[in-house]
Amino acid sequence: MRSFPGAGGRSVLACLLVVTLGGAAVPALAADGDGLKHKQKHVHQQIQQVQGDIDEASRAITRAKAQLAEAEKQLAAAQADYAAKQAYAADVQAKLQVATAENDQAQAALQAAQATLAQAKADVVAGQAALDAQQKKVKDTIVGLYQQGSPQLMAWTGYLEAQTPDDLIRKMEYADTLVEDQNSVFVQLHAAEVALRAKKEEVKVAEAAADEQADVAAQELNNVTQLKQEADQAVNEALLAQNQVTLTVAARQKAQHKAQRAKKRDREELRQLQRQEQHIKHLIALAAAHDHSPGFVGNDDGFLLPPVNGPVTSPFGYRIHPIYHYWGLHDGTDFGVSCGEGMRAAADGRVLSRYWSDVYGNRLYIDVGKVNGHNLTVVYNHASSYRVNVGDHVTRGEIVGYVGSTGWSTGCHLHFTVLRDGKAVDPMTYL
Repeated sequence: MRSFPGAGGRSVLACLLVVTLGGAAVPALAADGDGLKHKQKHVHQQIQQVQGDIDEASRAITRAKAQLAEAEKQLAAAQADYAAKQAYAADVQAKLQVATAENDQAQAALQAAQATLAQAKADVVAGQAALDAQQKKVKDTIVGLYQQGSPQLMAWTGYLEAQTPDDLIRKMEYADTLVEDQNSVFVQLHAAEVALRAKKEEVKVAEAAADEQADVAAQELNNVTQLKQEADQAVNEALLAQNQVTLTVAARQKAQHKAQRAKKRDREELRQLQRQEQHIKHLIALAAAHDHSPGFVGNDDGFLLPPVNGPVTSPFGYRIHPIYHYWGLHDGTDFGVSCGEGMRAAADGRVLSRYWSDVYGNRLYIDVGKVNGHNLTVVYNHASSYRVNVGDHVTRGEIVGYVGSTGWSTGCHLHFTVLRDGKAVDPMTYL
């Protein structure tokens, strides 16, 4: 690394550098009107650029945005859950309606089966009564036969006692009728027995059908009961999910309001930064206007010493802001280093200003003089602390402060800015 001469020996600048942001007045100096107008225009351009100069966002807005994003995510999940539970409740209700209809049919079928069984049992009772009556009739017939004798013998006796052929025919017809009547009694007894057995079989079939239908009805009733419980639970869960949506909407609104308040505070901090930047750039413009020394002339590549040993994590240039999403200038180079690492003076120079900014945290400005006709100022941002004060002369490589994460910063790093005639340029062109 080449060594370059410092920018010392400027008495007017040395007087100016004792000025701090909050304090002493700047010495009254005669100024060229056209030059001042040019400087004022330049400062105004820098102030216009401040809105896009912020790389990091405040911790408050970062947290608020994260909370809002999480609230949005939870709201979407709650709404999806509510919709799913509503659909499930509707599905269960539909199943319950079908099951209720099937249960009604099963109960009706059970009642029909029970009615059939009752009729079959009544028919058995009636059949048993008919059989008992027929058995009594047969018993009476048997007793009569026993008392009167065999119908066939009685018929032969009648035949022998017939006096005429017509009388014989009448006696034969009477005998046939008597035999037929006796046979009919026994046939009717047999028929009554067969009918009773059939009725008993019908009772068995009706009992089996009634038992089966009772099982079906019981199962359908159990399905209805379970589905009703499930439907009630589904409705309750849907109501709870709806309440969760309501609560999540409230949480989202709260997070949104919090983000809006944080953004409002950020705007106020940016306005404060604008006032600070205006004052600093005014000092730079005054110093440059009254510095008539030639400064360094030559190849300026490597004129500045890298302020820290660390990788570049975010280069200089225009880009989309990670939080506010506007297209703006990242006005410096970010170096990824640990908190507490020493920050080196990039060149010989004097401390122009040091102050606290809600946006950039602890800031340190060092004027390193003219380089090829342009006034060069280096700025250290987000520092944890300093080792130098306003007006101190520093030498190239001297530790001037320590890396931190103050202001709008989400992690330890150095945001290193180079101002050429008060305008931010890419530091890497001088490193």
